[in-house]
Amino acid sequence: MSYRVAVVGATGAVGREILKTLAERDFPVREVIALASGRSTGLEVSFGEKAVLKVQALERFDFKGTEIALFSPGASVSAVHAPRAAAAGCVVIDNTSQFRMEPEVPLVVPEVNPKALKGFARRNIIANPNCSTIQMVVALKPLHDIARIRRVVVATYQSVSGAGKEAMDELFNQTRAVYVNDPTVPEQFSKPIAFNCIPQIDRFMEEGETKEEWKMAVETRKILDPDIAVLATCVRVPVFIGHAEAVHVEFEGPIDEEQAAEALREAPGVQLVDKREDGGYVTQVDAAGEDAVFVSRLRRDPTVPHGLAFWCVSDNLRKGAALNAVQIAEALHAEGLIRPRRGG
Repeated sequence: MSYRVAVVGATGAVGREILKTLAERDFPVREVIALASGRSTGLEVSFGEKAVLKVQALERFDFKGTEIALFSPGASVSAVHAPRAAAAGCVVIDNTSQFRMEPEVPLVVPEVNPKALKGFARRNIIANPNCSTIQMVVALKPLHDIARIRRVVVATYQSVSGAGKEAMDELFNQTRAVYVNDPTVPEQFSKPIAFNCIPQIDRFMEEGETKEEWKMAVETRKILDPDIAVLATCVRVPVFIGHAEAVHVEFEGPIDEEQAAEALREAPGVQLVDKREDGGYVTQVDAAGEDAVFVSRLRRDPTVPHGLAFWCVSDNLRKGAALNAVQIAEALHAEGLIRPRRGG
């Protein structure tokens, strides 16, 4: 049993990571098609260690006969082509923000709310959450199961890869410019990113939060519990890969550090690395290239009646994007929610 799979946005950082992840996890494919904009037609991308795919133009591609499409081309492109693929009978797993808050589109993290997948057939589209939301809810879910979460206050430290290849290039070029005393002119960010932190990700909204901060709040409620209050401050930091978060959680009832640590040790997708000694925690450099959501610095928050604080790190291109999308496809396959067409 195998599938014809299209990867849309195959030349981007997330698209390449999706191709890599499909191959590494040996997802049952009979054919993989790499799609991108017309200007990328003919470029080559890797699938696994040996296979090389020629990129085809998304605008001209007919999705009939393709069972799964993994989209990461940007929201405006998904808005046009994801419904086109879905109408052709292809199940779309979309990594952009375009469909996340639409009521009939499941927003899924397989370790957290896999049952939501059963509603995908209404639109034939499944949304992949925001990268910073994914890692946080994976860590919160086992704790929420013990003592319901009332409120989350989170500060993120998000790498430039979350803004794409051009943003990574800007960090590299600005860092080099600082050392040779050249000017650093921001293009991808509102201020220089080299040796700096920028407390703005995405545009500002009416109430003063940025769009990224809004996403974390509304997506957490849709995925985990509609009654959880979330206050986020999202910061871009001069790191190439990996998002970190300082998370402060207020619970409705008692929960102690030992209970929380045990739940996190047993939780799927989580690795607890928490030694109270120098270096006994995980950083973004440690998490790069890894699949897990790492939790460190777990401790009681004495400022609220039932509170915990922890440090949470994950590779935003892996679990925050590509891996979560592939895990959704794996869950569809495992649960028999999708089947190959004739010849599969």
